[in-house]
Amino acid sequence: MRRTEKEQFLRETLGDEQPPAHQARAIIEEKLRSAILDGRLPAGIALRQQELATLFGVSRMPVREALRQLEAQSLLRVETHKGAVVAPLINEDATDAYALRILLESEALRQSIPLLTPDDINTARGYIEKLEVETDYTVMGTLNRLFHMTLYSKAHNTRLLKLVEDGLNEEERFLRFNLEHMNLGKVSQNDHLELLEMAAAGNVEATIEALAHHLNRGVEAINAYLTARKAEDAKPAPGLKKRALAH
Repeated sequence: MRRTEKEQFLRETLGDEQPPAHQARAIIEEKLRSAILDGRLPAGIALRQQELATLFGVSRMPVREALRQLEAQSLLRVETHKGAVVAPLINEDATDAYALRILLESEALRQSIPLLTPDDINTARGYIEKLEVETDYTVMGTLNRLFHMTLYSKAHNTRLLKLVEDGLNEEERFLRFNLEHMNLGKVSQNDHLELLEMAAAGNVEATIEALAHHLNRGVEAINAYLTARKAEDAKPAPGLKKRALAH
């Protein structure tokens, strides 16, 4: 993408509103985060500090801080010669990613469940109820993340919560683009209801076991979907086989 094309693309994607200086970092971070999560900024695109600073009419400092925050959320990664680029969606490393999520989220549940209040349980139940009727897959990904984070919210280790949310952000991006084709909606709600009831009863170990089952079911479906998609992508285009046979 040439420079002028890139500048036009960023302007159309992010707008060119100049934020107040004291809010610049937060506003730029949120604009970029939203565009990454909903796919307007695709995986692999480079986000250069000076381009963004020029677009928003600010110095490079708030842009640099916004990019650092997004990197910490695993939405960006730094590559040699390219700088910050939008991180890829879940791919062949899904099994490893979910194994790590089970470890982190199990500990978050262990810390959080004894401290959950009736209001927390009602909030989590509200997300399930919304998921039952929601048809917008973008919203469903967000509601899924919010449900899980509510159950983990009382964990006292803030670094742990940060890592947990990073994993959920990665999953949210994937679900936004693929959930419609995976037929996981109803199954996920049954799992969510089970998790919620066990957490509400204060049964820590049973909730952790149910979480592992839920996430393992999810990664199995993701791997099956990715394998099927790869096989579909590998098929020759219509007419190609006929031409090959003609030789």
